[in-house]
Amino acid sequence: MRGLSAIRGPLRAAPFSPQLARRQLAMGSSFYREPLLYTPGPLTTSLKVKQSMLRDIGSRDPDMIRIVQEIRDGLLELAGVSQESGWECVLMQGSGTFAVEGTVSSVVPPPDQGGRILVVSNGAYGKRMADMCRIHKIDHVMIHYSETEAPTASDVISALERHGGNFSHVGIIHHETTAGTLNPVEEIGAAIKQYDPNISYIVDSMSGFGAYPVDLEAGNVSYIVSSANKNIEGVPGFAFGICRKDKLVSEGDNARSLSLDMKANWAGLENGGQFRFTPPTHALMAFHTALAEIMEEGGQPARLARYEANAEELHSGMAKLGFTTYLSPDKQGCIISTFLVPDDPAWDFDAFYKGLEARGAVIYPGKLTDAECFRLGSIGRMRPADMRFVTSCIEDVLTEIGVALPVTQVKASEPAPITEVVFTAQ
Repeated sequence: MRGLSAIRGPLRAAPFSPQLARRQLAMGSSFYREPLLYTPGPLTTSLKVKQSMLRDIGSRDPDMIRIVQEIRDGLLELAGVSQESGWECVLMQGSGTFAVEGTVSSVVPPPDQGGRILVVSNGAYGKRMADMCRIHKIDHVMIHYSETEAPTASDVISALERHGGNFSHVGIIHHETTAGTLNPVEEIGAAIKQYDPNISYIVDSMSGFGAYPVDLEAGNVSYIVSSANKNIEGVPGFAFGICRKDKLVSEGDNARSLSLDMKANWAGLENGGQFRFTPPTHALMAFHTALAEIMEEGGQPARLARYEANAEELHSGMAKLGFTTYLSPDKQGCIISTFLVPDDPAWDFDAFYKGLEARGAVIYPGKLTDAECFRLGSIGRMRPADMRFVTSCIEDVLTEIGVALPVTQVKASEPAPITEVVFTAQ
């Protein structure tokens, strides 16, 4: 049956499980009627954030205009900058990818005006930035590392030199959630400035901003982009860019899309306090509350400290089961961790996933190109007790499906060499 007659009504909350409730409470874990999300976003949010969405409000309502302005100001404060110091915050409907594409497609000039970007990639999201460039016919060079490797400043400068040096932009991922790699964006940005101060630096900090600090001035960042449903612990619905005003004004006339035009979106927010098109009002109200919560917690340092404590507890619990992280400790961030699957004939990811979900824990499948894996997030409204809870659930499910403990993980392949892709628009 299809069409309206096939709609079964609103989704219901997960059925109440006294056994699950007792277990979570005994371990000191958070308790929700729905499962906890061990993912890099969407993620588990606080009750206050959820309650913030229980109000309908018009996009032109004075309260909504005030909320939008307070969000923009709060994000600048969280980034350690301000309008007075020459920075602007642009909000954009959609996922984080919308804002990354909006930035890239709005500020990189066409090839005949000297536009060319070096994309630094070590995972799926670096490749995605390069895909944006290809679709918008932007000249670019992509240097791509293995997912286990982090880029270096010397490699980036070498690539700029090797390809003639005439680049207008460099783009990079701050925290690459493909494997959980934390990239040295400040060090690379400083090296770019020393090499050529005219190059604009775009940082996709989707799962880094709000937890990991970035000194935008010292790191020579021109644009940093993130999303509502990551470390600030809001819900999906919009993303944002924090931009140097002089760069946005001078480069922003290169938009290749009506709705993704970053400069026009900024102008709309500045002129009337409103989005150019219908804003995600409920997501904005939720984020407004989430911003207040991160400030109450102690800002970025306190948020990072909680996430690091979560990751440490997670890694310790997984190690007792025989798992080690796919990445080496010097490259591993605290946002999400990748684990290679057990080398056991009884292993079945679908059964593993469903068993965890039934116990109140939702995880992420793997995204590596060369190995079967799964991922566990340490972010959202969770604490170390919630990490103990998920590892105890993992132990139960592995035993249930017949995987021997401690596990022996499949072997990781050797890191692939750095590759390059050169794209010249025709």
